Amino acid sequence: MQIPVGITLLGVAVMVSALGVVYSRHESRKLFVELQSLQEQRDEMNVDWGRLQLEQSTWTTHGRVAATARERLDMVVPETKSIRILKY
Repeated sequence: MQIPVGITLLGVAVMVSALGVVYSRHESRKLFVELQSLQEQRDEMNVDWGRLQLEQSTWTTHGRVAATARERLDMVVPETKSIRILKY
């Protein structure tokens, strides 16, 4: 008894289709793991960004800049009599 060519081709098509599904699922899972890893990195970077913004706002307050100018650069607020206003 000989197996018809059509049934053989259908069997091969089913096997190829099954392998395609397996490959597709594997790729999907692999990409999902990569997505989760990238989302975790994004979240860590967002935390760092927030910390850096807070640090920057701390370092750039008016009082901090004025204190640093007095301490490190020996700068002082000029006396009123030594201020000259120029008008154009």
